Amino acid sequence: MATLQFRKATKEQSKLRLAIFGPSGAGKTYTALRIATGMTGPIALIDTERGSASKYADRFTFDVLDLENKSINGYIEGIRAAGSAGYQVLIIDSLSHAWQELLDEVEKLAKSKYKGNTWSAWSEGTPKQRTLVDAILSFPGHIIGTMRSKTEWTTESDGNKSKPVRVGLAPEQGKGIEYEFDMLIEMSVDHIANVIKDRTGKYQDKLMDKPGESFGKELAAWLLDGAPPREREPQPPVNASNGASKPGTGPLDKLPDASPDEIRSPGDLKAWFDKQAAAYLGRPISDGKRGLISPVLDACFAAGDAQIRRHQVQKYLAGHSSIRDIPDHYLIALYLWLNPKKDSGGEWLPDQKAAREANAVVAYLDGQNGQQPLPLDGGQAESKIF
Repeated sequence: MATLQFRKATKEQSKLRLAIFGPSGAGKTYTALRIATGMTGPIALIDTERGSASKYADRFTFDVLDLENKSINGYIEGIRAAGSAGYQVLIIDSLSHAWQELLDEVEKLAKSKYKGNTWSAWSEGTPKQRTLVDAILSFPGHIIGTMRSKTEWTTESDGNKSKPVRVGLAPEQGKGIEYEFDMLIEMSVDHIANVIKDRTGKYQDKLMDKPGESFGKELAAWLLDGAPPREREPQPPVNASNGASKPGTGPLDKLPDASPDEIRSPGDLKAWFDKQAAAYLGRPISDGKRGLISPVLDACFAAGDAQIRRHQVQKYLAGHSSIRDIPDHYLIALYLWLNPKKDSGGEWLPDQKAAREANAVVAYLDGQNGQQPLPLDGGQAESKIF
C-alpha cells in the first residue's frame, strides 16, 4: 500500500473561476465583458439569452455562440468548443438556463419513470449537473459565469415616505453551486458589486461600483503570480467490484481496468458509461489511440455487419455514430469498457463481457425500433445478459 505524503503548500498560477449573479438589470453581462476585457487573450461568450450579449459588440471585442440547445450536454459542447478553439476567457451567460432545463428534465423523468417520485429522479439529474461543473472546472482558460437570481420586492423609507425596492436573492442554479467558484459577486440593481466569496483574499466583502477592466487586470496579475501549475493526473474511477483501480494493460497507459460489473440493462450500461466519461473530461486522446477503438469494437460483431452495429452502439453510448465526432473523454470511456487485450497473434480484441453487452445493446435497439434483431455472432454475442 502506497504511503501518503504531505508537501509544502505553494501558490501556483491558476485560472479564474468567477460567478456573477443578480436580478434582471443588475448589469451581469456588461460587468462580465468588462472584467474579461481587462484580462489577457481572446474572449468567447456562450449566449443563452437570445442574443442579448451581442448588443455590446460595439463596445467590446468577443466571439459569441448563440446556444440553442440549453441542455447540460449543449453547455458542455459549447465549453469544449471554446477550449478547443484556444479562447483564453470564456463567459457563460447564463448558467441559469442549464438549471431550468435540468429541472424540467427531472420532472419529466419523475412522471415517466419514477411514478412521480422527484427524489428518485434526481438519481439521474445529479450526475448530469456534476458533468457541467466538471466541464467548467476543466476548461483550460478563465471562466466567468453569470446567473440570474430570484427577485423580491421590499419597502424602504427615507423618513418621509416609503418606496418599493427590488432585491435579488440566491442564484438560480443548483444548490451549492457557489462552492465551485473561487470568486462570487452579487450585483445589485444599482450596479454595485458585493464580493461575497474571494479566494484571492484581497476583495472579500468589498463593495465595488461597476467593476470593470482594471479589476480584470488585477485579477489576471494575481492569477499569474506563483509557481507554474503542477501536472496532475486525473483520479481514476473506482472499480465497482473491489473498490480499487487496476493498472491498464492496453495502449492507453495509466488508465484503469474499469469494465462494468453487474450491469443489468442498457440504461445501466449508459449510466456507467457517462460516469466514466465525466471522470476524464478534459483529458485528450491521441489520433492513434482514437483509431484503435473502431476495430476493437468491430471485433464484437459478425464481420458482415460489424460497422453498422458499431455505429449503433457508439450512437447509443457516446451520442455520435462516427468515431471522429465522439469527444475524447467518451472515447476513453469506450476504451475502458472494451478493455482490449492482445491475442497470441498480436491482434487487439475486446473483453468478452463487453462484446456480449455490445451485442445486447444492438438487440435492444432493434427491438425498440420494431426490427428483427440481426443474427449475432455465436462465438461472442449473448444478448441474454440484459
